[in-house]
Amino acid sequence: MQFYKNGFRGGNPDIKPAAPNRRNRGINEPLPEKVDVLIAGTGPAGLCLAAQLSQFPEIDTMIIERMPSNIIKGKADGINTRTMEMFQAFGFADKVKRETYWVNQTAFWMPDPKNPEHIKRVGRVQDVADDSSEMPHILINQARMHELFLEIMKNSPSRLEPDYGWEVVNVTVDPTTDDHPVTVTLKDVTGVYWWATRTVRANYVVGCDGARSAVRTSIGGQLHGDAAHQAWGVMDILANTDFPDVRQKCLISSAKEGNVLILPREGGYIFRMYVELDKLRPDEKAAERKFTQDDMIAAANRIIKPYTIDVKEVVWWSIYDIGHSITDRFDDVPEGEDRDPRVFTAGDACHTHSPKAGQGMNVSMQDTFNLGWKLVHVLQGRADASLLRTYSKERLTEAKRLVETDHKWARVMSAPTTEAERNGTEEPRIIRTFKENLEFTGGNAVKYDPSRLTGAGTHQALASKLEIGRRFHSAPVVRVSDAKQMQLGHAAEADARWRIYAFAGKADSSNAGSAIHKLADWLETNPSSPVVKHTREGEDIDAVIDFRAVFQQTFDQLAYENLPSLLKPKTGKLGLIDFEKVFCVDHKGAGDIFDMRGIDRDRGCMVVVRPDQYVAHVLPLDGFADLSSFFAGILR
Repeated sequence: MQFYKNGFRGGNPDIKPAAPNRRNRGINEPLPEKVDVLIAGTGPAGLCLAAQLSQFPEIDTMIIERMPSNIIKGKADGINTRTMEMFQAFGFADKVKRETYWVNQTAFWMPDPKNPEHIKRVGRVQDVADDSSEMPHILINQARMHELFLEIMKNSPSRLEPDYGWEVVNVTVDPTTDDHPVTVTLKDVTGVYWWATRTVRANYVVGCDGARSAVRTSIGGQLHGDAAHQAWGVMDILANTDFPDVRQKCLISSAKEGNVLILPREGGYIFRMYVELDKLRPDEKAAERKFTQDDMIAAANRIIKPYTIDVKEVVWWSIYDIGHSITDRFDDVPEGEDRDPRVFTAGDACHTHSPKAGQGMNVSMQDTFNLGWKLVHVLQGRADASLLRTYSKERLTEAKRLVETDHKWARVMSAPTTEAERNGTEEPRIIRTFKENLEFTGGNAVKYDPSRLTGAGTHQALASKLEIGRRFHSAPVVRVSDAKQMQLGHAAEADARWRIYAFAGKADSSNAGSAIHKLADWLETNPSSPVVKHTREGEDIDAVIDFRAVFQQTFDQLAYENLPSLLKPKTGKLGLIDFEKVFCVDHKGAGDIFDMRGIDRDRGCMVVVRPDQYVAHVLPLDGFADLSSFFAGILR
């Protein structure tokens, strides 16, 4: 990490200097009358958005939550590799890796053909495919993940904290004004204010308030979907067992008693069980059956015979029925109406599904990671408000894919095993489906369609494995200034900045007249350059577009003094040189980024990466006009 940019300041570098004139917070402080962005809900989607916006104190953000405080246990727990890459941008991935359970293998158990009343292991699958990500698939208490986002917010320049104990009653939009046109009616649900109502006007509202979202209802949104009419139970437990794979993720199918999913959790002792219970009538809800935690424990013991589970403590438990649903839009603009949106929904407010694929919390955060930088651009005046139209278009497509895949997976999990699967003559369908879905469950199957934010694939061959529209797949490099081995993708932060990674051809050592030198000089000085056009007077030269270069030589073969000035920019109040813009191939065996990502060694290329870590464009190093035109379609 980098700090001291604006002068020496002791203490924890994660605590940013506080912005002046920020709002006073506390139970006795009044709610604001106007804000730029009001977020409803402090679940994963809401907190991910708030953490992004909190870094911009000029954007007045408010986040409300009907609960009196953060949760302490329960709810979701799976974090896929794509979300871990996002956590790296927020700066807490290492902390998460240290505290959590890593899912390395998934074990599959089925009825033993010799004794169908008992189960036996039929296979194991590596949970994260080699080089699918540098990050692990992890399991964590959702409440702890909330704490990490809340810490980012509290340490931010805006010192953002939730306003607990308030819920949305109604949202209305006044189309005749651009001055805080959204009016939100809030109600005190704690009784501290005697259940009073308050109104707050906002420029934008984001409903992250769950499946029963009042924000969605206010804008006429409805969840459409179906139910599997199957009751399941979930419980986090501390228990002793003779089941040998209890510290591995396990999918267990019995002959007649149903299925169990075991997920080990952080700390070495606790684990989660999803337990299949009874089929439900089409008109019946699981809650009507009055299942208890004892029912779940008994069912689990029937399913895992000949093994047993002796539960010492039930930390949390819940009963649910499997359902899959989605709204037809993620904003307040009705079909056929031509205007820019003012109200958005994210997470469970616009898509719901079963928890067993482990995607809900991840997709919810990716919703608002997509939306956050777009709101920042618009509210800072860097982009036209039409940019916000891309949120619903991009995320609705991915939500549909999520619901369809989860629908299929839930039914595969509940399907009875066949004789061929049990006797080993046929690979079990559940294992086949699991392998087929590894890219999806890792969060890496997302591909945004061509648009103003994702360029044409004319030059895709220059970086064949950094596909336009997909997330930027990091790889090992060495930082030239200090010979540090690292992942190139870890140079990016959740700061709403674009990245241009310039990969040099093999003959290019960035001496004067080389392709990298020409590109850097053009970016820094030419009036057509997006850096020149979109960086405001008084801002650091990398305030909007962060330019970095990767060379094929080793660090000791490059002359730092000959590098172009854009790769050694002077930034901050003191005009200090940033020495961390230049990289080379990893020469210590971790992997060659040019080979790993299919980068043309002779010609090199530049890869443009969006603020949410998705590849926006691949261009030749002399593609000046195309680069300028691309950014002109997005930024002012």
